[in-house]
Amino acid sequence: MLGVVNLDKPVGVTSHDMVGLMRRLTGMRRIGHAGTLDPLASGVLPVLIGAATRFSEELTGGRKRYTAVARFGVRSITDDAEGPLEPSGADLPDAAAIERALAGQRGTFDQRPPTFSARKQGGQTAHRAARRGTPLDLPPRRVTVDRLDLVAFTRGDGWADASLEIECGPGTYIRSIARDLGEALGCGAYLHALRRTAAAGLQVDEGHAPDELEALADAGRLTDAVLPIASLLPFPTLVVDGIAFRHGSPTPLGPAEGDGRRVVVDPAGELLGIGSVTGGMLRPEKVIATVGTLAVAHRSSTRWLTFPGSVRRQSRWASLTACTSATRRSSTPRAGPRASAGSRRRRLSSSRRRSRSSGAGRASGD
Repeated sequence: MLGVVNLDKPVGVTSHDMVGLMRRLTGMRRIGHAGTLDPLASGVLPVLIGAATRFSEELTGGRKRYTAVARFGVRSITDDAEGPLEPSGADLPDAAAIERALAGQRGTFDQRPPTFSARKQGGQTAHRAARRGTPLDLPPRRVTVDRLDLVAFTRGDGWADASLEIECGPGTYIRSIARDLGEALGCGAYLHALRRTAAAGLQVDEGHAPDELEALADAGRLTDAVLPIASLLPFPTLVVDGIAFRHGSPTPLGPAEGDGRRVVVDPAGELLGIGSVTGGMLRPEKVIATVGTLAVAHRSSTRWLTFPGSVRRQSRWASLTACTSATRRSSTPRAGPRASAGSRRRRLSSSRRRSRSSGAGRASGD
């Protein structure tokens, strides 16, 4: 099985919990996801099946859309509803003030990550350090917010909620947007609710809830929820002969083909992997090859080919055919009688005598 499941993650479970669910339903260990959602967030979680896990970087790096609720007048240590909440007591903003503050969170800018986050610095994870009482001083990182719109405003007793629609690039913390809006308005704010509505080319209204996936698995139809990954990868598609590409060999294309990364498929439309075109030459970057019934992904420079029960490392231009032959040889009993224990001891004793003799010769010649 190879592909992507558009899982609609519910509130209250972790992204890793959903990976565990898919491992149980598929019976496969090689399951991952493209873009973590916090437990209090819901929505699109692209779950990668089999060799599709090798393309998590390409899927995670795309643009994402969210609906969020920022609650003003209350602060949170974690910048979301998980942390201890503390009313600020400050005057609450109106919708017009929030609209003006949103302008400072649009475009490309440096954003300070939440203190409680998965960011690492000096070998330490930020949220673990913060829970120990020694929070890390995380440097800001450049993010891009293409769209940040106020779609609803509600005022309560000591709080005001702003419903937002957000479209942003990779690495953007929605918690940080809520926190920074509250700081700009002087009243504090935190992320009260979050739902991811689009990611990696997947839409939330086409997603599958966990109970739907359970039902499909019980009916033997889980593959109905598995989407081909080729159409989700954010590069143009290139059709080539699969033999050279699968073996890690460059493929000449001619000068008409522009430079850049490509999703590479064979004439039958089967995904071969991702390649890079430079000067009319296609060079493999990540390759999916089928060995027996197992789909394998590898890099052309250092290929890790997984077989049942073993992992073999191949040098840069090694052939998949040789690897397949090695697998067949390892599963075939060796011909001839097995050497007896006595003969093995005699060979070992002879080898030791030769070693002592040669060592004495070198010492006398020095």
